[in-house]
Amino acid sequence: MSKRKPTIHEVAARAGVGLGTVSRVLNNHPAVRPETRARVLRAMEELGYTPNPHARRIAGGRSYTVSVLLPFVATEFYRRLIEGIEGVLLEKRYDLALFPILSQARLRRYLESTTLAYLTDGLILASYDLTEHFEEGRLPTDRPVVLVDAQNPRYDSVYLDNFQGGYLAGEYLARFPGAVFAVKVEEEPDQAFRHTVFAQRMAGFQEALRRAGRPFIPEHLYTTRLSQDGGRLALRHFLEKSSPPINVFAGADQVALGVLEEAERLGLTVGREVRVLGFDGHPFTEEVGLSTIAQPVEAMGAKAAQLLLERMQGYAGAPREVRFEPVLLERASTGTPPAAPYVP
Repeated sequence: MSKRKPTIHEVAARAGVGLGTVSRVLNNHPAVRPETRARVLRAMEELGYTPNPHARRIAGGRSYTVSVLLPFVATEFYRRLIEGIEGVLLEKRYDLALFPILSQARLRRYLESTTLAYLTDGLILASYDLTEHFEEGRLPTDRPVVLVDAQNPRYDSVYLDNFQGGYLAGEYLARFPGAVFAVKVEEEPDQAFRHTVFAQRMAGFQEALRRAGRPFIPEHLYTTRLSQDGGRLALRHFLEKSSPPINVFAGADQVALGVLEEAERLGLTVGREVRVLGFDGHPFTEEVGLSTIAQPVEAMGAKAAQLLLERMQGYAGAPREVRFEPVLLERASTGTPPAAPYVP
């Protein structure tokens, strides 16, 4: 005969509280004093009480699931972003439902308010601000919404200062002798998938060069897709424009990796004949010695999840903006900077 499972009533009795208090502890409600929460959790542990997840989802009309709408899943950036979001939400026993946009057809489905994406307890929009597809500039949901890697004045937003990141890149590469080149990752031509971070990076980069007295030459810009092949093609194009040494701001780590591989294939010394600077700070950059402008992707995801939890727990204040700053990581791919800035 199987052992009878303890009930929520028994937990309440042992902890000396009402059923409502136990329920609030189970639902991570903020209006429970720490000592009361500790007493209820201790009672649960002593009794071996395990909440029924199905009952939790029915109670109060909650699903204990958060929707994440994002462009893709299988990229390093979004893998890291999801890891940061999950780390916070899973602690509060919320599940994630991922909705990759991928195509126009899927986007149209997600714009319908009856889709599953809008029926969870909250939404996180990554990179694409879908609000512009609606007349009032708001998503068709009464659930809390947070944007990450994007900004919207109507919602809580968590984002990196990409202009500042590009500025750091330009300021750094302007110190080296040799021509300066840049790879711009191609924006999606479809307005439905508009994302301007790469344009912001390039604007900051060019502004820094201008202030350093080395205005960027338009012919030194190569536009390509986000891929290693794009980096390989970019370096070949740059070498047709100038002889080594050359300095390359690759705009994204994945593109920078292609530049590195092509330089090595051509027998050029990385860090001296070809200097390469990426953007993103993905983990693989340390292994290959790639200098990069790092963004705290996991921390951005965690902050977005935290803001959403606060909204789901009743926070009703004005929309909040959380700006993260990028950091320059110097490695072998750019060599040792000169003691004094280069003067053309």
